[in-house]
Amino acid sequence: MLSYRLGVDDLADMRFACSPLLETATSLWALRQPEMYVLHLPWVRRTRAVLDASAGLDRALLGELVVNGSGWLPDFITPRPDSPLPDANEELSRVRATTPGKALADVRAAYAHRPLPPRIAELAHDPARLRDAIAETVANYWQLAVAPHWPRMRAVLEADMLHRARALARDGAAALLTSLDPTAVWREGELSMNVHRDLHLSTAVAGRGLWLVPTLFARHAISPVGPDEPPTISYPARGVATLWETGAPRPEGALTSLVGRRKAELLVLLDGPASTTELARRTGVTASAVSHHLAVLHTTGLVSRARVGRAVLYARTELGDRLV
Repeated sequence: MLSYRLGVDDLADMRFACSPLLETATSLWALRQPEMYVLHLPWVRRTRAVLDASAGLDRALLGELVVNGSGWLPDFITPRPDSPLPDANEELSRVRATTPGKALADVRAAYAHRPLPPRIAELAHDPARLRDAIAETVANYWQLAVAPHWPRMRAVLEADMLHRARALARDGAAALLTSLDPTAVWREGELSMNVHRDLHLSTAVAGRGLWLVPTLFARHAISPVGPDEPPTISYPARGVATLWETGAPRPEGALTSLVGRRKAELLVLLDGPASTTELARRTGVTASAVSHHLAVLHTTGLVSRARVGRAVLYARTELGDRLV
């Protein structure tokens, strides 16, 4: 059971962020058990081929970062974001700056009562060497497996953050928090989630800030396992099914006749927020052409737009929903 107690100030200080290293670490689950992550199979196939061709990656250490049975990961390789859209290199610097003692403690906590696997056990005699080897392996894996796809992944994560921010404004904090996981319950200032049989954490946020972080590879809400870790809830992002799509829908009938095929395609795609770049990728047309069509749809009140970090995200308005 995961439980966070929040006061009024804590609720007012909730923030959203996405994390390149969280996606890097949790993507290892999909490589380990692709049958459980069928939406990511296109990425799994491409990534396995890339990793097989890489000579500089410590494959043994990479595989041991995920604990067999529990799927847990050492907390220090997924530092809580310190800004809404952190840079991967900034997060990697924080991993490299982890004290050797904490790095070893986090590895042992992830493995709990299990023996350390061979490669980690070899390095554990020198905690600084263990930390540095893990940081280097994570950095190499990021470059090979996640960085080439990060703009596409970030667009989906940013769209989720915009959706949740609107839900917070519309429905309130309790409705937002209970939407993060099917088991989530909000009662008398406490958020509880039964997310993992081995996770037992009950702690107060107590002014430390609660960060909500969407992720593409989690199948339920997750959180750091230590009570002293910064309060963070990572939850499954909306729109994962669109992540590896390469084609756009082909709307027919009255909608196409009324607004034209390209604008109709965009309206159908905008059932959730998306950026111009993401829409261009999914429709197979240039970003400038998509931008032109979106400007017309915005002027006519069929889509809305909002800035999230460096991106402008578009979504259908209520009028656009009715028209579609």
